[in-house]
Amino acid sequence: MMKTLFFTTIALLTAGIVAAHNHSEQTDRQGQRVQYFTIKHPNVGKTFDGMGVVNGGGATSVLLKDYPEPQRSEILDMVYRPMWGASVSSLLVEIPGDGNSTQGSMPSHSHYRGDFNFRRGYMWWIIREAKRRNPKLLLDGTAWSMPGWVGNNDYWSDDAVNYYISWLKGLRSVYGIEMDALGCHNEKGYNYNFIKNLHEALHSNGFKNVRLHGFDNWGKNKMDFLEDIAHDSELARCFYAVSAHTFSEIPATARQRQLADSLNKPIWNTEDHIYKKGFDCLIGIVKALNENYIISGATRIINWYDIAGVYPIEPYSTDPPMLLAREPWSGHYDVRQALWGYAHYGQFTHAEWKYVDEACGKLTKGGSMVMMHNPSTRDYSIIIETSSANEAQTIDIALPKSFSDSKLCLWRSNIYSQFERMKDVDVSKQHITITVEPHSVLTLSTTRGQQKGYFKNIPASQPFPLPYSESYEEYTHPDEWGYLPHYTADIIGSFELVGSPDHKGTCIRQVVGQHTNSWAPEWHYYTIIGDSAWHNYEVKARVWLNPGDEAGVMGRVCHVGWGYGIEAKGYYLKIDDSGNCKLMITCGKLNPKELIGDAEQRKRIIASSNVEVGGEYVLDSALVDGIHIHQWHELAIRFDGDTITGLVDGKTVVEATDNHYSKGMAGLIAPMHKLTISTPYFDDLSIRPLAHQDASGTPLPIINSLYPD
Repeated sequence: MMKTLFFTTIALLTAGIVAAHNHSEQTDRQGQRVQYFTIKHPNVGKTFDGMGVVNGGGATSVLLKDYPEPQRSEILDMVYRPMWGASVSSLLVEIPGDGNSTQGSMPSHSHYRGDFNFRRGYMWWIIREAKRRNPKLLLDGTAWSMPGWVGNNDYWSDDAVNYYISWLKGLRSVYGIEMDALGCHNEKGYNYNFIKNLHEALHSNGFKNVRLHGFDNWGKNKMDFLEDIAHDSELARCFYAVSAHTFSEIPATARQRQLADSLNKPIWNTEDHIYKKGFDCLIGIVKALNENYIISGATRIINWYDIAGVYPIEPYSTDPPMLLAREPWSGHYDVRQALWGYAHYGQFTHAEWKYVDEACGKLTKGGSMVMMHNPSTRDYSIIIETSSANEAQTIDIALPKSFSDSKLCLWRSNIYSQFERMKDVDVSKQHITITVEPHSVLTLSTTRGQQKGYFKNIPASQPFPLPYSESYEEYTHPDEWGYLPHYTADIIGSFELVGSPDHKGTCIRQVVGQHTNSWAPEWHYYTIIGDSAWHNYEVKARVWLNPGDEAGVMGRVCHVGWGYGIEAKGYYLKIDDSGNCKLMITCGKLNPKELIGDAEQRKRIIASSNVEVGGEYVLDSALVDGIHIHQWHELAIRFDGDTITGLVDGKTVVEATDNHYSKGMAGLIAPMHKLTISTPYFDDLSIRPLAHQDASGTPLPIINSLYPD
């Protein structure tokens, strides 16, 4: 019986009720208060520029690339396939730049000046697969980070302009894909000379159809640059649209809307955030999409982010994405209710439709409504949400004769069921009346073909398989995998598949040798792998040191930063080219006195002179003989209860007792120095449980390459 309380009642307008002026409220014959919307000027509204998601702002889909088929394709279908799942009309991607940009880093196409490799990483593959599913998908992009050589760490430089142009050329020449739009820099201020130079470079390099927007900032001053554009005609010509973030938090002001209109520039929200769970996320997404236009006049609304192909310990790994794809070894994935919030828009609207301003607004009893129509046909769609309503409310919409009088399909979501097809709605004498229950989402449309897509037989969830080993010899052609090994998630830097330095097969190397133009504060360059529930186990790998390098293996990593800052929490064993070996604990910003352990251990940690970035402390150290550059040496870190042991070439060299972190993931680390980053090689990674921790024995799936022949 409870479900019936949330059913939406559709009633035909009874004869004798007179339509009132737009957005008015009157009482009908039954004494019910009705909010009236009368459409007299359907073409007054702005052009809808699309609704979509960000892929990036971190290595948000790094684990998706490792999924087996058919699950990998199913996940992409749920987001990008038209009339199936979210059916987004726009995708904004991060242009990779080696630096951390919330959840991790993605490899640049140009690690150093003169380097161009357009098969590196997986972002090219994401763009290609999304566009293959929906050829009409609008593509946008901007950079969070760039390699350090760009402008000698000055982002707003001619190098950055050339970096953008080379990325566009690679996308065109290798994949045959054109971008529709381009930003300047994610959330890092603004620079007028930069956008002028980028605008000129786009035109002179054959990309004049790429629409520039800026400046993609957040906070109360994010749109201040509009005043300057209004007084600089050359600057104004560079912008197709003015853009910023999080209008749900800080809407555009009336003055900013007036300035944008006077400049004939659409307002785009290039990143909004809906950090909610369950149905609250679904309805919150629809509310944000509606109010972005109603309050701020934004005609393109992009939410961060689409597919969470990240490990659970990474920031924002569960909220706000629409899909969780964190188990490529099992093929398991989860569709969040959030996805169907996008579907309420994506399956009923298209870019270049027009908003119908006379039917867009707040509802008197809580909630909002947006209406769009197709200028080329008589089709239209209405999207309603009642997230702030406490009681049912009735809405009457008087349609113009130019609109179709066909039946409307009706799709509804509430806390009990999401994206459910209801009985069609008749249109009588160009009127419809809708009684909407609170805490519901409704979409009504003259269009057809919508469906609630799903896939059967999603594999069951499984823990990461132990024991695990990786020799890297299966990657005969590393470019087919984007030069990235399976299951590792780079937090900063780039741990890429390369030829072994002794010319014997394939290994991986942290290839970024200098500080990046990083979006987030840096820390040591490292990558993670495995399961945060691991307790007693050993991580082992061979390392090859170049002059000045350090290299290490990590364990019990249970934290990789909060989204801006990437200090790990866990342990690692490192060695340098002189044989200095240290067993480290890293504890983010914690005070050493907060560490748990015996008095002797605390005394040793607090007295340590080796307090490094992010709160790191030496648990034990030793000088190991026989360590030389350009040779392979084996490092291992072993966890057995509170005992942590470090081994070099099979011999125990350091040991400590510590119970601050009892479980966590494995990793590889290339420690950072003041001026340089280590670029060691790693091979023969092995993770094995100790005898008293059971191995899962789960077989690993066959993974398709990103770029099959």
